[in-house]
Amino acid sequence: MSEVRAPENPLGAYLRDRRTRLDPAALGFPGERRRTPGLRREEVAQRANISPTWYTWLEQGRGGGPSADVLDRIARALMLTDFEREHLFLLGLGRPPEAHYRKNDGVTPRLQRVLDALDPTPALIRTATWDVVAWNRASSVLLADYGAMPPEHRNMLRHLFLDPAARAAHDHWESVARFIVSAFRLDAARAGAAADVEPLVEDLSRLSPEFRAMWREGDVPVTPREVVKRIRHPVLGSLAFEYSTFAVDGRTDLSLLIYNPATPADAARIASLL
Repeated sequence: MSEVRAPENPLGAYLRDRRTRLDPAALGFPGERRRTPGLRREEVAQRANISPTWYTWLEQGRGGGPSADVLDRIARALMLTDFEREHLFLLGLGRPPEAHYRKNDGVTPRLQRVLDALDPTPALIRTATWDVVAWNRASSVLLADYGAMPPEHRNMLRHLFLDPAARAAHDHWESVARFIVSAFRLDAARAGAAADVEPLVEDLSRLSPEFRAMWREGDVPVTPREVVKRIRHPVLGSLAFEYSTFAVDGRTDLSLLIYNPATPADAARIASLL
């Protein structure tokens, strides 16, 4: 008769796997010969500032569920990446961790190549505070020349409210601006970036009475995030784009925006200009 084995504890298995990947000597622990690779349980507990007994029970699936604070400490102790930390929370609590925005300007060459490959479709990458950190040539020609702006001015709200050319490019500027403000508020809240947007909000409220009024209204967007954006280009005239927003793999602080020409005729006109 085959032996009946206890069910595997996914959280405990994950914790054991992650601690065996760490180098004790690199983290200041004695590097003497060990029976198993990686950190010992008590060393993880020491780094996480929790009870060794409690950590041992956690690996063994005993003692009840951990709190978010304990999982955060363990994630730091095990030097988990954002993806690994999220997986730890899903195993331990059945949900992802709360968002904590960490500003990280710039993108990798791989992401820039993705943008460039989308030409002649305008595309850009923005942060949770709507700072534009990367764009392709089509975006510069059709939407805004972010490369000609000082880095501190490469913000979509600054462009919309403070640049007369942005106002002139929209037939219904006020409705566009109202939706943009509410969508921005929601994005910042989801990313846990409320504190980071305060200086921008204060500055725009001082420089633009219209922004100040719209921000105080506190509306929440009800329009789907995939919408049609219409602009007036100084050379091509009226253009329509299917506007879509996508998460950037591995970067919770970034979003990819793609403005796909809404008709083959618009696409052909854009290609001829570029």
